[in-house]
Amino acid sequence: MIWCVEDDESIREIEIYTLKSTGFEAEGFCEGRELFAALSCRKPDLILLDIMLPDMDGTEILKRLRSDSKTEDIPVIMATAKGMEYDKVKSLDLGADDYLVKPFGMMEMTARVKAVLRRSGGKAAESGVLRSGDLELDEKRHTVTRSGQPVELTLKEYELLRTLMSHKGLVFTRDQLLSDIWGFDYDGETRTVDVHIRTLRAKLGESGEQIQTVRGVGYKIENS
Repeated sequence: MIWCVEDDESIREIEIYTLKSTGFEAEGFCEGRELFAALSCRKPDLILLDIMLPDMDGTEILKRLRSDSKTEDIPVIMATAKGMEYDKVKSLDLGADDYLVKPFGMMEMTARVKAVLRRSGGKAAESGVLRSGDLELDEKRHTVTRSGQPVELTLKEYELLRTLMSHKGLVFTRDQLLSDIWGFDYDGETRTVDVHIRTLRAKLGESGEQIQTVRGVGYKIENS
């Protein structure tokens, strides 16, 4: 889930639309007060945070996020005004993961969101155990279980599942998966990915439904 904190409704709506059209779940807030009210009951995977907001400065919001143990690990991308070098430096000093300079393109926004999610994905898996629904993948033991029962996977199936579970909610294109798992020098076709996804789903039984196809884009994993 990506949260967009932006007081300009037209900008906020197009950000949300773009994120949803590329396979993300997204929600918008117009001010810091709404953001913190929502944070009291749930956490997003990433926050896209504008600096200029009506009720409190975006850098002040970032400072509060980083000073609270419950929110300190949420990835944040700051949106800064063109030419405001001080805002960019201050945001990074306060712990922002990245920044966008307005006006920015939606393709750039999506690319930066994906990049930050990739970089931050390991934080939730420091123990080496990934979980999604009733699936558990132990990276240290190289095992996968479903409801406590072992699931036998090939190396490529295991790597596919590990990649998706490491970045829940993040959509991977077939080309990305082919490159990451089979290697840049692999002379194959993207249908190789489809075949392995199909066999992986079959081995996971009903839990395989967590691996979702994003039409025209690729695959992601979400709790079913």
